[in-house]
Amino acid sequence: MQDETRIPHPRHQWAAAEALGVDAAVLWPEAIRNTVKTGPDREVLAVYPYRSACPKSVWRSLITSARDEMVFAGYTNYFLWLEHPNLAKVLKTKAGQGCRIRFLLGDPDSDVRRRREEVEAVPLTVSTRIHISLNELKPLRDVAGIEARFGDEHIAMSVFRFDSEMLVTPHLANLVGHDSPMLHLRRYQDDGLFDRFAFHASELWKAGRDVWEGQTSAVESA
Repeated sequence: MQDETRIPHPRHQWAAAEALGVDAAVLWPEAIRNTVKTGPDREVLAVYPYRSACPKSVWRSLITSARDEMVFAGYTNYFLWLEHPNLAKVLKTKAGQGCRIRFLLGDPDSDVRRRREEVEAVPLTVSTRIHISLNELKPLRDVAGIEARFGDEHIAMSVFRFDSEMLVTPHLANLVGHDSPMLHLRRYQDDGLFDRFAFHASELWKAGRDVWEGQTSAVESA
């Protein structure tokens, strides 16, 4: 008895479809469903078991290709400056071209930060990592289009948006960010995965407070 669930090799599918004068999708619809995503998961371009497994070239491509919006909602964001030495220069150029750039950082003076340091128990503390980002952002604070806010509600998940693409890292247990998994998403539909995470980042941004609030800017002190 013939196994009706068995799907021929693609080249045999094409040959049979051509001989019968029909589309291969009519003969083997399951094969098409297996190779072409049609549901919500089609927004998932790639999955990495560790954030550090994502090639630096992916980050560079996303940063350089973004035109309208970039959101860096990682609790510390410190790895960005270490892995992309010219990031500040690139961001300044992007902002000058009209790209809106937002950084959402954890508050280095918060109880949330202190508890997280106890959980992670690593030499390079959360506070130190946040201050690395703050030091890198300080020269950019007066650049129109670049903003930075404090917020603690994203301690368990980082969201990095580049126009219609996004990198999302859910933080696992006591692991630091680079040891947690990451999803690479691209927006294809309303209220899909991309939109859900974009909503998350947007709401946290609204609730955040200006990093430089109450501090004298470089322009004012000059």
